[in-house]
Amino acid sequence: MNDLPGNDDESEPNPFGDMTAGLNQIFQLFGGGGLGGPGSAPDWERARQAAAALASEGGSEANVDPLVRIQFEQLARVAELQVAQVTGLTLSRTGAGLTVSPVNRAQWAAATVDAYRPLFEKLAASLGRMMTSQLDEISSDELDEMSSMMPPGMSFDMSALMAGMSSFIGPMMLVTMAGSTVGQLGSRAFGSYDLPIPRPPSDELLVVATAIDDFGNDWSLPLDDLRLCICLAEMAHHAVLSQPHVRDRLNSLLAEHANGFEADSAALEERLGPIDLSDPESLGSLQNSLGNPEFMLSAIRSERQRQILPAIDTLVGCIEGYVDWVLDTIGAKLLTSYPMVSEALRRRRVETAQASRFVERLFGLELTQDKIDQGSAFIDGVFARAGAPALAALWSDVEHLPTPNELQAPGLWLARVGLESDQPLPELDDDPGIPDFPDLDA
Repeated sequence: MNDLPGNDDESEPNPFGDMTAGLNQIFQLFGGGGLGGPGSAPDWERARQAAAALASEGGSEANVDPLVRIQFEQLARVAELQVAQVTGLTLSRTGAGLTVSPVNRAQWAAATVDAYRPLFEKLAASLGRMMTSQLDEISSDELDEMSSMMPPGMSFDMSALMAGMSSFIGPMMLVTMAGSTVGQLGSRAFGSYDLPIPRPPSDELLVVATAIDDFGNDWSLPLDDLRLCICLAEMAHHAVLSQPHVRDRLNSLLAEHANGFEADSAALEERLGPIDLSDPESLGSLQNSLGNPEFMLSAIRSERQRQILPAIDTLVGCIEGYVDWVLDTIGAKLLTSYPMVSEALRRRRVETAQASRFVERLFGLELTQDKIDQGSAFIDGVFARAGAPALAALWSDVEHLPTPNELQAPGLWLARVGLESDQPLPELDDDPGIPDFPDLDA
């Protein structure tokens, strides 16, 4: 163990060693307002760099081979024509046609930080507001007690530290969150719509050529067929999510979820149990709990968010089910290897890592196979009853988007939107058992 600077040989050694100096520097940073002082703006360039580094695992990536770019251009023309014919939707917002741009992982991550920026701002504001409110509840007596528990050699104004943290939390959290979450997504992303989150209006789609080819080689898939399937999936997502009313509805739901984080101090304290800052075992247990993403997410997700989730699940499940239907319709016709490619893509979706699942849930997305199967069953039910025209009508008006109850009963949705079904609504076999009204005079 190292002694504190300036101590003589008879001084008591500092049990925290060199860590004290580092902690002092961190606390001085908070006390001074952090990066650029109080109220400093988020450093988006730093977020882009962090996301790119995480996505590429810190290594350098070559630019996409020009021959690969040409191949994607050719496949994109085929995919755009096929998706437009099957969906009947307008894919290009400018009328100039879609462009598929092959990129590497780092380039995808940097672009996605910018695309998700409005959502990150909502998330950071919500989480920052939640954390600041917790800091504001700390009394002066508690601050004094916290100061007394600090390691030897650490001297600073705890009140100034807390004030500095309040102004520092928002920008720091925004940059950290954007870099880490997009970096995690970028390490396995295939395209712009790996998550079904609307992007700013554009006729350009990104595909991560290196990731697609690596996946194809791992699964021994024909690369041209896999590339075409990814182009089809990206364009089918784009066809739906670029519809202004669909984009606005989903953006509104995701923003409302992002803005709804709240900390329940009593519930969190109950989950964490008694904490003794002087006990290393207690501190270790606290660190494990706080380092568990699922634990933290469940502790800060509010009742308001839980009420929003069914609407998000319904819309996203419907979108994913529809995209799968488009791929099945086109792929079965064009590609002899489609069953093998589609099974590999399904397995990839099912086997998503826990870290990526946490990022999805942070955004309010529950992309489990069960949720997607529900959406697929709804799409299949609508198609079986009323054909492709009914599926086109699904995206024609915001009022035509299904409700959570209708997702379970396609016939109810068809009846509400005024579309004829080839099949009658199911009849109830049993008496529903509606109770008599109570006798109020009794």
